[in-house]
Amino acid sequence: MNDDESDFLPLRVIRECSNGKRRYDPEGKRQLIEACLLPGASIAGLALKAQVNANQLHKWIRLHERAKSARAAEDTVNPATTAFIPVVSVEHSYPDSNPQSSALPVSSSHRQSATVSRPMARLSAQLPNGVKVELECSRHDATLVTALIAALGAH
Repeated sequence: MNDDESDFLPLRVIRECSNGKRRYDPEGKRQLIEACLLPGASIAGLALKAQVNANQLHKWIRLHERAKSARAAEDTVNPATTAFIPVVSVEHSYPDSNPQSSALPVSSSHRQSATVSRPMARLSAQLPNGVKVELECSRHDATLVTALIAALGAH
C-alpha cells in the first residue's frame, strides 16, 4: 500500500461518546477493512497506523465478511432450501354413492357442511422447519395420505 492509498489513515473520529466509545468515518472504516483483506496485509500494522485496537479491527473484518456472505446467499437461490414440497396427483376411487344419503336434515344454510362426512382419523406431523401439518382423514383418503407421506419423505 502506498501513501496515496492510505489517505484514510489514521481513521477520522466523527463522534466520541461519554463512555469513551468512538464512532469512525464509515468510508474510512470500509477502506481500512478492504486494505486488510489485500494479500500480504498486516492487520496489526494497519491497526497501528489507523490508531484503532487490532482486536476491534478483527471484529470489523469478521462483520464485513459475514455481511458479504449473507448478501451472496440472498443472491443465490437454492432449490433445496425452499419451503415447497412436490405436488402429487392421486386418483380417487370413491364408491358410487349418494352424498345426500349421509346428510342430516338441516336448514339450507348449513346443508353444504352437513354433507361432508366426519373424519375418522386426525394425523399430524411436525416438519424439521417447524411447520406442523394436520390432516383430517376419512376412509377414502388412504391413497392421498400415502402420497403425502411419500412426498414429505422425499428430499
